Amino acid sequence: MKLGKRWLPAHVLVWTYAVLLVIPLYYFLASAFKTNDEIFAHPMAPPTSLGLGNFRTAFDSADLGLSVVNSAVVTLFSLALTLLLAVPAAFAIARSTGRSAAVIERVFSLGFLIPTFAALFPTFLLAAATGLFHTRTFMVLFLPATAMPLSVVILVQFMRTIPREMEEAARLDGASTLAVLRHIYTPMCLPGIATVLLLNFLTFWNEYLYSLVIIGPDPSQRTVQVALPTLKSITGTDYGVLTAGTVLTLIPVWVVYTILQKRMQQALVSGAVKM
Repeated sequence: MKLGKRWLPAHVLVWTYAVLLVIPLYYFLASAFKTNDEIFAHPMAPPTSLGLGNFRTAFDSADLGLSVVNSAVVTLFSLALTLLLAVPAAFAIARSTGRSAAVIERVFSLGFLIPTFAALFPTFLLAAATGLFHTRTFMVLFLPATAMPLSVVILVQFMRTIPREMEEAARLDGASTLAVLRHIYTPMCLPGIATVLLLNFLTFWNEYLYSLVIIGPDPSQRTVQVALPTLKSITGTDYGVLTAGTVLTLIPVWVVYTILQKRMQQALVSGAVKM
């Protein structure tokens, strides 16, 4: 009982925080099924019907179907390229003991100090110089570069926890460096890889500034985050349609988070145990 009373303030804070999260989420989801009049007259009341009219209007007006496909293409290829570069880089740094590896790791860490908007103009010039301006290809090549610092730093910490004896045993069996990476380090770092995938997926999917500048508003190539604001100009101030469109763009995020959350929780728990 004493222990329960001691934890009572923590429970109160947790439940208060949960309520503060649930109320805006409820308002957000309920507004997707309402008209403007219902949203302003009764903002917290449940919707009178669960019709999908707002969703159909948002889907057709902003051509969200094609925009979702564009975002999926850019995000998936960017994630694949990020892992293709980050996993070997982290492997090389983690198993090296010289000063050069420490310097390279610090160079990757310096990437956190560069503000996103600071590289906008050089990136624009680079896209124009390479002939990839207004193409999704440039975004597929650019987004992994922005994700490398975080990805490498996370994966290096996981790979350093793998005992050297496992690699030495594999070497005695004739395993090559690539085989060691593929069959030992990669499977044992799956929680870290899942964390990198989830964090980068959220960043890539929600990226707006560079997608707007580099890809542009072309309906055939624009991503979902660029297409979504056009609902306001197309439908005026129909917040029900705008909210419905936003809900549609969040469904892939929810699906990916549901798939990867267990791996990410494993990464957080294992990190806590190691500390």
